[in-house]
Amino acid sequence: MHGWCGTILRVDLTRGRVTTEKLDPRVARAYIGARGFGIYYLRKEVDPRCDPFGPENKIIMAAGPLTGTAAPTGARYVVTTKSPLTGAITCSNSGGNFPAELKKSGHDAIIIEGRSEKPVYLWVNGGRAELRPAEHLWGRSTHQTEEALRRETDEKAKTAVIGPAGENRVLFAAIMNDRDRAAGRAGVGAVMGAKNLKGVAVRGAGEVALADPAAFKAANTRYREAFKAKTKDNPPPLRTHGTAITVVGTQAHGVFPTRNFQQGTFEGWEAIYGETLTRRFLVRAKPCFSCPIACGRVTRIPEGPFAGEGEGPEYETVYALGSNCGVDDLAALTKANYECNELGLDTISMGSTVACAMELYEKGLLTASEAGMPLRWGDGAALVRLVGMTARREGFGDILAEGSLRLAARFGRPELAMVAKGLDFAGYDPRGEQGMGLAYATSPIGGSHMRGDPAYFELLGVPTSVDPHTWSDKPPLVAKWQDLFCVIDAAGLCVFFSVRYLVEQNLMVKPVGITELLNGATGAGYTPEEIERAGERIFNAERLYLLAAGFSRRDDCLPPRITAEPMPSGPAQGLVCRLEEMLAPYYALRGWSPEGVPSEAKLRELGLL
Repeated sequence: MHGWCGTILRVDLTRGRVTTEKLDPRVARAYIGARGFGIYYLRKEVDPRCDPFGPENKIIMAAGPLTGTAAPTGARYVVTTKSPLTGAITCSNSGGNFPAELKKSGHDAIIIEGRSEKPVYLWVNGGRAELRPAEHLWGRSTHQTEEALRRETDEKAKTAVIGPAGENRVLFAAIMNDRDRAAGRAGVGAVMGAKNLKGVAVRGAGEVALADPAAFKAANTRYREAFKAKTKDNPPPLRTHGTAITVVGTQAHGVFPTRNFQQGTFEGWEAIYGETLTRRFLVRAKPCFSCPIACGRVTRIPEGPFAGEGEGPEYETVYALGSNCGVDDLAALTKANYECNELGLDTISMGSTVACAMELYEKGLLTASEAGMPLRWGDGAALVRLVGMTARREGFGDILAEGSLRLAARFGRPELAMVAKGLDFAGYDPRGEQGMGLAYATSPIGGSHMRGDPAYFELLGVPTSVDPHTWSDKPPLVAKWQDLFCVIDAAGLCVFFSVRYLVEQNLMVKPVGITELLNGATGAGYTPEEIERAGERIFNAERLYLLAAGFSRRDDCLPPRITAEPMPSGPAQGLVCRLEEMLAPYYALRGWSPEGVPSEAKLRELGLL
């Protein structure tokens, strides 16, 4: 095979056994890779009703056929499992260098099953792999673990590990690779901790074989040159200021979530946005493997109570730990970000859960004695302290570790959790961005923007601007972009480059550039229509898993704050998300029943029956 390695590494933790098996070429073609492989194997091998922390749940770490190649941003992998936070599927995406190293080791995916009696880690050295004891690493931070694994294996190895949060089964624990890159959403790190797997270290032994190197190079050069020409005189904002520059757009549109989504504008936004981060703390930009953009931030807080150094924060972290908690202290939220990375926590759910707790405190439903401290809006010191308490499940942190929905329900107000399917929203208020509301509600993993991000066309004007306040035009756009994101994730690419340069530049996107690169790498002879169909196949397969896990139309919903409480001020003042008006046409466009169930005809069309 080309592009694909053709090999799956299977790790049986219960028996302490590591084996390899061949990747079925038909599966490779139909599901492309990464996110596609994740749902294929999850549906095939994991009972949708299983206990996420039980040995029967599995973790699929999968790369795409473009991961580890010279394709622009060919640096992604996806971790798929059943989520302990939501009970739904989760497919958490991360970049850095670990994904490329996994691919260069000769494996398309690692399937991790069972549960080890004692802590272990997996060492993959080219075509050889073994489980090693990790009891001496239990309790260590992600940074300490990464350093130890490289000492014990190979200094050039790349790692994906958990910290104390994963060990303690915090329901939104992350898997951290390359120190500060996160497969962060919905508790993938907690599942790894439940399996007593501390980490994976990988050393590649070769390069990804290409079917047509000349055609691949020609396409790759063309798209990279287009990027260079467009950015020659104006460096991309993502390189200059990182994703935190997005604050400018969300604040201007009135969708910058503030104080647990009570508002859409934040009076302290200029203190925490991208330009301020660059001016005060930036050390250097940091790219992932094969990335011409370099949106990562290496930062340093030189002095004060929050002094430290690490990577980040990104936009979602600035929103979650900043405006959503009323915190305008950039040093405090950056320090909280560092702590999340070292302890292995999803910054979005961490901030969202603290914001929910702060609102409960504000409303008199949670007392200072119950929380162990006052929880006032804007208290950066309390925010930092709560991160550590949550990862270690200390005091009130043990309650926060269960996530915002369980926290709010515990105090009798579940509607104060800003979630869809139990997963905390990203940094966009759907009242002022209707397409995002539909995307949150219908996302297979819950409230994630990265399952078809409508902010591109609703806020950023990519490929062209669409009024974010309209709703009748959003169902076809959201469905089309959701399928496109399945393709991007499956190929092993990052959306930041792909949606700007590797698709036709119109709203009804067609993955022309992605198809060229996939064909050069794999020799599969895909048409853009086949690639689109693969994206639709992946999305519908994820829907089938959700339905089998007990989810239904009633779970394609948003909190009443979003659908019934008009935005109180700002550019989106007076608006609510018109979700109900969008759902029926969305289902119809997808070939689903009025209850959100894919029709037999649609499943046959996609080869899912």
